[in-house]
Amino acid sequence: MRATILSLLLLLGGCAGPNLSDYRDEQPRLVPSEFFQGELTARGVVKDRSGAVIRTFDATIDASWDDDGVGTLDEVFQYNDGETDTRVWTLTPEQDGYRATAGDVTESGFMEWQGNAIHMNYVLEVPYGDGTINVRMDDWMYQVTPDTVINETTMSKWGVQVGEVVLVIQKTGSDQGQ
Repeated sequence: MRATILSLLLLLGGCAGPNLSDYRDEQPRLVPSEFFQGELTARGVVKDRSGAVIRTFDATIDASWDDDGVGTLDEVFQYNDGETDTRVWTLTPEQDGYRATAGDVTESGFMEWQGNAIHMNYVLEVPYGDGTINVRMDDWMYQVTPDTVINETTMSKWGVQVGEVVLVIQKTGSDQGQ
């Protein structure tokens, strides 16, 4: 019985992800309204559940903030198969973070940050076959230089990982990687 309980605890512990507070002292500090300002570019990959890359993409992000602190991230994705996709995020300030909404986000996310990290969890409607499905997105961003953020997103359905998105976001005009 003890072995069964210990095995279950180890299994559940292995499922735990990082805590945002783990990054509170990391530098450079990632403040959404400062990093996501003006023109940005991104490059990334979409992986299936086995980890195989199934698509690549380039993206542009036009980011702005109004006088009330509401942010708009206007994203345009160009995939290697010729598909173009757009998403316009609205980031509305709330206590300790932002409420994040977009047209294809069926369950809004709450964006919070500490140190060099941002975490957001939301449900995205994605094309599948002749229709769409809702997929949970667990989104982590890490600022690694003043001009560069690495973004890792785990996609899951019914608690099972079905894919992953990994991308690098850079402020336009950055010398990094150009």
